[in-house]
Amino acid sequence: MLLAATAGGAGWAAAELARPRRTDIRVFDPDEVARLETAMWRSYYDRRRLPLFGQLVALLQGQFHLQPLRAVALAGLAARAAAVFQVGERHDDYRRALPYLERYYSAIRAVSEVPFDPRRAAWLELEWWIIHREAVLHPPGDLENALAALAAELYQLPAERLWAHASRRAEAMTIRDHASYREVGVLDDDWNRIEAVLWVAWKALADEVRTAAREEEAEA
Repeated sequence: MLLAATAGGAGWAAAELARPRRTDIRVFDPDEVARLETAMWRSYYDRRRLPLFGQLVALLQGQFHLQPLRAVALAGLAARAAAVFQVGERHDDYRRALPYLERYYSAIRAVSEVPFDPRRAAWLELEWWIIHREAVLHPPGDLENALAALAAELYQLPAERLWAHASRRAEAMTIRDHASYREVGVLDDDWNRIEAVLWVAWKALADEVRTAAREEEAEA
């Protein structure tokens, strides 16, 4: 009976990974995404990889509606990309994260009803990571432009329509960065403020993609 149950579980897992359920990534809960992204940032900077992994799984299921095993597999890729980037010191090091990001976005594209380019999405993801790390080398607006470009690719919308999302997300990063330079570091109040700003960012994105979907339906 144990062998039969194990075989059955393995078969279900293989079937889930081989035949992903299609999903509309434009539909998500901005409250939950903001909460989980804040928690992920906190785990990332505290180098707490196990909580980060669990938060990634939850985010993938909540934002992209992935099936459980697929969410776990993709969380592994995303966590690996983040770990490789985190220890990098130059652009050649940073680019070692790209294969993991490409596999990550390819897996999301496999379930997404929105026809984005996974290779471009991976490059854009890495681009904003680099710009954020090298902020002093970039003029104001570069980070916002990079974040808007990534969202525009994923949701297939003009980048200018996603500026509110991108600018608020960049603001949340700036809050964390500035607080980290203080002697006391990033406090709970800072993280609460970050989450509030991220909520505005993800709410703006959710509203914009919902509006775009209604426009598509009206044209059809």
